[in-house]
Amino acid sequence: MAARRSRLSRSSDFQRIYRQGSSVASRFLVVYWFRRPPEVTAEGPRLGLSVSKKLGGAVVRNRVKRRLREAFAAAAPRLAGDHDVVVIARQPLVDLVEREAAGEKGLVAAALEELLRRAGLLADEAGTEQA
Repeated sequence: MAARRSRLSRSSDFQRIYRQGSSVASRFLVVYWFRRPPEVTAEGPRLGLSVSKKLGGAVVRNRVKRRLREAFAAAAPRLAGDHDVVVIARQPLVDLVEREAAGEKGLVAAALEELLRRAGLLADEAGTEQA
């Protein structure tokens, strides 16, 4: 689980990423990212989550957030440490979370990693960022 300081919580941080950052989207998720200014000190990439009430009740939203945090934590060692990332869940992601609860593994992680790879944020196995 991500440490508190590695999470985005301020509205101003989210707004900065939305306005100045870049984005990539899929059927399940939207990922915004922005290179953190040097004066902001944090170790590793920071994650912000946006899960709308349109996805379901509190139990469903919390389950989605938990799965996204787990998937991000698994990918974090391969991410550039100076980025802030905001992940927005879309409605079809709820189906993936339900399928994971029924026994399938790695669906949410695969969806997130595919977007991070398309964004060029994931380092390949050699340890360098992809272009």
